[in-house]
Amino acid sequence: MAQVFTKSMARNIFYGGSVFFFLLFLVLTFDTVNTLPKRDNRAAITPVVVQGKLLWEENDCIGCHTLLGEGAYYAPELGNVYQRFGNSTDAIKAFIASRPKEGIPGRRSMPQFNLSEEELNAIAEFLKYSSGINASGWPPNIQG
Repeated sequence: MAQVFTKSMARNIFYGGSVFFFLLFLVLTFDTVNTLPKRDNRAAITPVVVQGKLLWEENDCIGCHTLLGEGAYYAPELGNVYQRFGNSTDAIKAFIASRPKEGIPGRRSMPQFNLSEEELNAIAEFLKYSSGINASGWPPNIQG
């Protein structure tokens, strides 16, 4: 009952699989192109949010924190920090400003960046914007 696997059978499997996966790729691409505009919140990007993003990069916040799953896992996820701090940019600014000048011995702690009030506001607005991104349920819990 052994059946011989011929070249034509192999060719047909190859071409059939190639067509199937190419069509699957097209369907998934079409779905993504239609879904992403519904999740977009570009209207919320203001010059202050842009300044906050630049400060985020200049101070290498991603070297310790994750933002929407990207970055280092040394410190908490910041994708939902706005909700975690009671939907208050003032609470975020107060937390960043309250960091001690020197680290706490034996503990991981955020450094004091000595940011101005304008810079604190920009970082807080950037984190507020980041919290508004539809990340399909990420982070999975409020603690980040």
